[in-house]
Amino acid sequence: MTALPIAMLAAALSAVSFTTPHLAQDAPPRTLQMDGQRYVDEGLVATGNLPAATVDFLGDTLGSFSSLQVQRDSWRKDAHGDYAGVLWTLPDRGRNDPEADLFYDYPARLERLGLRIADGHVELKPDGGIELRDFDGQPFTGADPADGITVQRGIPMPSPQHGIGAGKISIDAESLQFTADGHFYVGDEYAAYVYYFAPDGHLLDVLVPPPAVLPMRNGKPDFGSLEAPDTGRRNNQGVEGMALSPDGTRLFVALQSALLQDSVKGDAAGRIDTRVLVYDVSHEPAPKQPIGHYVVQLPAYTLKGDGGKPDHTAAQSELRALDGHRFLLLARDGNGLGTGKRDPLVYKSILLVDTDGASNLAGSEYETGTTSLLADADDAATLKPGIKPAHWTELLNLLDPKRLSKFGLTLDNSSDAPNLLSEKWEAMDLLPALDAKHPDDWLLLIGNDNDFIARHCVMIGENCDSPFDNDSRVLVYRLRIPNVQKPR
Repeated sequence: MTALPIAMLAAALSAVSFTTPHLAQDAPPRTLQMDGQRYVDEGLVATGNLPAATVDFLGDTLGSFSSLQVQRDSWRKDAHGDYAGVLWTLPDRGRNDPEADLFYDYPARLERLGLRIADGHVELKPDGGIELRDFDGQPFTGADPADGITVQRGIPMPSPQHGIGAGKISIDAESLQFTADGHFYVGDEYAAYVYYFAPDGHLLDVLVPPPAVLPMRNGKPDFGSLEAPDTGRRNNQGVEGMALSPDGTRLFVALQSALLQDSVKGDAAGRIDTRVLVYDVSHEPAPKQPIGHYVVQLPAYTLKGDGGKPDHTAAQSELRALDGHRFLLLARDGNGLGTGKRDPLVYKSILLVDTDGASNLAGSEYETGTTSLLADADDAATLKPGIKPAHWTELLNLLDPKRLSKFGLTLDNSSDAPNLLSEKWEAMDLLPALDAKHPDDWLLLIGNDNDFIARHCVMIGENCDSPFDNDSRVLVYRLRIPNVQKPR
């Protein structure tokens, strides 16, 4: 089933691969040990969905969830054991088809929903939102910027110079994190920037990545998503995961997969060495340099799941921090509802990652320049001597046919049935279970990005219908996680 047994993953990271569907075999609860601590996966406990045709507060099809977070002061549990709160979700750049160069002038926004979890069911009710604005108070656009740049406050920003969205700042929003006072960060695919917003959605500052990460072509920033730059973040593979430590002092920023200079050319399985940057935000919200810079080696998998050679990387899609060195990372394949294809679902898991003992590359040539991490340009699994990646193990496997079937979901990809597990699981939030008898129990909410795929779709007043529906869906798992850092 795997190149290495699960128990060995924390100790041996090189060439972790899955060539056939990686399915959960045993029933929960499932226990694992990492660094002397005991973690328990108690299984899937609730699910719910928004119909794909749901319309949001701006009149567009509501596409989520590229990221999500429950407003902390709203989270509560009643006498019946039911949970409720305010859920903020982040759609990305709107309905698009990069292969056809089709984009819309979709304004960036946060969606607000009422959330209730009761009797195994998740109820979601749209309830307004916030439209995001740039430094000049103008809306963003989801349109691809190509090689266009507009400078605001001395910062080169992705911006189409012609056609759809011309003159606006482009953003492909993929990760969301609120601060304790209601400000929030949004991670972007185009520039690999992290934007810092006021509670009303106006841009206040920008966290610009170091030279290793910034997409460059011929010595200039190249923010487009249709072609790869020479160095830096891979096109359409920017800041996909981001989170604050619970005490609010550390901001973790993770690239979706390996930088161009750390990738094996022509091999989609050679993109495993992603970067995770850690910033000290205890004194300023957008510091210039990270204090931590780590390598996480992602799993590889075989697209067809037929036992053949691994040919893809299970790219990470979201991050949630447990403290200043441990975090959860969502790594997944690109198979499932939404692709229109019949490749089997091979790998979708939550990894427990710890940077303690890993090499800190902050300030090194691997950050201040574009030096490759690889010891061999043809071998993504072998890093240069002295570079030790963060260690991890699998905490939760989403591909659990028995538990999914109890909630009406399936891994049978013979059709685009609405109950087929989605392709793009991209959002997570970790919330206390509020159980006095089990203070280490947490609820992990996982949401999908449905790519605005709906039989009845509207985008900026235009029709964008698809041949099938891909509902926005939330899965809720109960986990036992020791020693999660307490908020300030």
